[in-house]
Amino acid sequence: MQGWKRLDHNLFVWCNQRISHAVLDQLLGIITHMGGAIFTIVSALLVAWLAPEEWSTIGIQSLFALTVSHIIAVIIKRKVQRIRPFRILQQVRVGKFPLKDYSFPSGHTTAIFALVTPFLFIVSPAISLLLLLLAVLVGLSRVYWGYHYPTDCVVGGAIGFITALLVVFFTT
Repeated sequence: MQGWKRLDHNLFVWCNQRISHAVLDQLLGIITHMGGAIFTIVSALLVAWLAPEEWSTIGIQSLFALTVSHIIAVIIKRKVQRIRPFRILQQVRVGKFPLKDYSFPSGHTTAIFALVTPFLFIVSPAISLLLLLLAVLVGLSRVYWGYHYPTDCVVGGAIGFITALLVVFFTT
């Protein structure tokens, strides 16, 4: 096994099997859904429609970043076709909703980074840190529940973050 693949596998096993705890099951079971389509799209729509003008613009930027990053992630998933870890590895702890599509990159991690990145430009540093921590925890939860390898989440996060940065840059 190549060096980076071994590291990816070892990090996956550690996160999925070694840090298991009932409190983490509950917490990461909730957090993982914050990267899902319903949460991210509804959050961006609510901000775009109901918030004051500056925040409304951020909501629209988030929606656009979600759309573009989703398209990028789907194209990459179809090209790479990486099988999800719970379908290949032995003794993987998997969440309640085993997915059938491909693993790379993580769509949930892509989405949460696309959603929160535009907000980083208008909120305080403390809130920015909390938003980034939330996004990282969504990625961690995807590995914890056996849906993704760590590199799936790192690349998904990068796609969402970079896409949102470009959206903010070109729309302000």
